[in-house]
Amino acid sequence: MNSKALPCQVNNIDVSVYECEIHLKFRMIEEKSILSDRDELLQVLLEALTEGSDEFLETLHASVKAQEVSELKASPQMRRQLMRLRNSTETIA
Repeated sequence: MNSKALPCQVNNIDVSVYECEIHLKFRMIEEKSILSDRDELLQVLLEALTEGSDEFLETLHASVKAQEVSELKASPQMRRQLMRLRNSTETIA
């Protein structure tokens, strides 16, 4: 029986902080009551956009931008998560 330890493999995770901007313009048919609840409206819009344009939703304009920014612009909680991700290792037994 050989009791040699297996080497530890480290996954180098390359992560950064990004500022993302989404601009959407569309027309939709929806119940008026949905418009009064911002969170519910956002949920309905995201679901509709993932399904794509149909007879209830017409996309007029969509643009997306993502730009890497300094880690110092992130919240303390986000910076801690970034450090955890960078320091994480995976051992294969």
